[in-house]
Amino acid sequence: MAAHGSANTTKVLSWALIATLAYIVLTAVAGVRARSLALISEAGHNLSDFFALLLSLVAIYFQSRPPSETKTFGYQRAGVLAAFVNATMLVGLAFYIFYEAARRLYLPVEVHAQVMIYVAAAGVVMNGLIALALYKSSHDLNIRSAFLHEVGDTLSTGAVIVGGWAILVTRQNWIDSALSFGIGVLILWSAVAIIRETLNILLEGTPRGMSLEQVTQQIASTEGVLDVHDLHVWSLGAQTHALSCHICIADIPPSASERILREVKDRLAQSFHINHTTIQFEHVVCDIAHGCVIPVDEPHSHPHPH
Repeated sequence: MAAHGSANTTKVLSWALIATLAYIVLTAVAGVRARSLALISEAGHNLSDFFALLLSLVAIYFQSRPPSETKTFGYQRAGVLAAFVNATMLVGLAFYIFYEAARRLYLPVEVHAQVMIYVAAAGVVMNGLIALALYKSSHDLNIRSAFLHEVGDTLSTGAVIVGGWAILVTRQNWIDSALSFGIGVLILWSAVAIIRETLNILLEGTPRGMSLEQVTQQIASTEGVLDVHDLHVWSLGAQTHALSCHICIADIPPSASERILREVKDRLAQSFHINHTTIQFEHVVCDIAHGCVIPVDEPHSHPHPH
């Protein structure tokens, strides 16, 4: 089922790449001919989308590769890294659009509004279809970055249609620059959101929307658990979370502690979708000044690792 979903997503991304590349050429040529910075900005925006789709396609390939001796977690963060690189490119593009839009306010250029409208209408249809095709896979951060690009493009291209109509009616060419500023803000907003989320994953921060306090409470409420400490939760990839912690229990044999371990794992999986866990059982208070280390002056006390 997962393999079928991956194959379907690959097919959608491949189709989207071809359509986006064709539209980039159309928009760039039309933008130069119409002297429209808004259309040229759209071409740049769609170029970033092209790279977003390409990086997503490459990331799917790497994510499907199995773990190895040197990459024990596999390549689950390939998609996250792709989203981060793409979002960084978008930030640079947004500031370039701001610069060009400001320059045109001082040096107005006559814009051919009809060309803007026709090309933008074609862009709304294309971006809308691509966004719809990617929607079913948008739960993945890597695909979601590309999906958000397409949604943003659909909205910004729709704004170009409205702006072209306004220029046609009022003959006010500054509207083209104002549209460019708006597109730049949209690009910057979406890019910053993706950068924040991807950086949190790459820096092994607590997954978005997850509370360490709630995780601790869920573990501590398990029968037989006396204490929870040295708790860490992070993301291996966009959708895969991992956890490690130390749990203090009574001095019982491993066979008896197995029930506690199973229940803790079930709770973590059901409540937080955490399926990769490393849990260490202890029955004495440990020194956590430099990580949790069992005191050596208690020779009769030892942890039961699981």
